[in-house]
Amino acid sequence: MADLLFKDESYKIIGACFEVHKALGHGFKEVVYKDALEYELSKVSIPFEREKPYAIYYKEQRLKHYFVADFVVLDNIILEIKAGNYVGDPYIKQTLNYLKASNLRLGIVVNFGSPSLEYKRVII
Repeated sequence: MADLLFKDESYKIIGACFEVHKALGHGFKEVVYKDALEYELSKVSIPFEREKPYAIYYKEQRLKHYFVADFVVLDNIILEIKAGNYVGDPYIKQTLNYLKASNLRLGIVVNFGSPSLEYKRVII
């Protein structure tokens, strides 16, 4: 069986997300979870950038709009935060597009909106 891409790093990130969910539960808006996660990642010394913008190109032309990753963790993992009912196909597709635009290989979509924390790894 192949090794998971950024296995140890993913484990630490998901651990921080579980810590936030354990403390806050479900029902808040996304921004509340982002604020708490920013605190938690800093507390456990995991480097990140919050709301990092990425340009989007079409036929080598930079478009005027861009996307903003919720978090880029350890310079190589996009972490997308949701507070919905489930981690569904639209969120997975969105993260795939973010990975293409950023030239990163791993994204993690985390949903704080359910009674139990949900997450999915997205790899290109």
